[in-house]
Amino acid sequence: MSVGDVAFYAFASVAVVAALLVTVSRNPVHSVLWLILTFLSASGLFVLLGAEFVAMLLIIVYVGAVAVLFLFVVMMLDIDFAELKGEMAKYMPLGLLVGVIMLMQLGLGLGAWVEAETAKELIQAAIPAPDQVENTKALGLLIYDRYGFLFQTAALILLVAMIGAILLTLRHRKDVKRQNVLQQMWRDPAKAMELKDVKPGQGL
Repeated sequence: MSVGDVAFYAFASVAVVAALLVTVSRNPVHSVLWLILTFLSASGLFVLLGAEFVAMLLIIVYVGAVAVLFLFVVMMLDIDFAELKGEMAKYMPLGLLVGVIMLMQLGLGLGAWVEAETAKELIQAAIPAPDQVENTKALGLLIYDRYGFLFQTAALILLVAMIGAILLTLRHRKDVKRQNVLQQMWRDPAKAMELKDVKPGQGL
């Protein structure tokens, strides 16, 4: 067994165990920390595959931004996790049923999997030769050249989903004073301030 095989099994084992601990940890902060470890293990697998750029993106974007954001949100929000777990227990039978059905479908799909004779040739046709171009440039050519339309479509779908989430969660509260910039700009300086001639000893 080579060093690459040992590294693969090590990263894969850590990723699977950490992903399992994300779901079974009682403390949400610990779940986020296990999620960070899962991302790091996945980036190690990408390095073994020769995709260093994707591995660095996974560390910078997911570990450095998304997971840290999750950690800050979980730590700063005052959430009663005991109540949430109590609500989750009500839907546990339904969740287990859905999980069993998904596992059965996955087993049926893997059991009926047949690799086509031209599968390797089709995979190699979409990937430039490693000795001709580096993986960063090859990834850019695939995303922005060959699959540019699909990439822009996916970005548009994510944009629509983000706008929809903002509109669904937006709530206007009438008891909160909000700044009216136009009213401030259009105000008359002559009416904005009134001078009072206060006589000595009279007060306001």
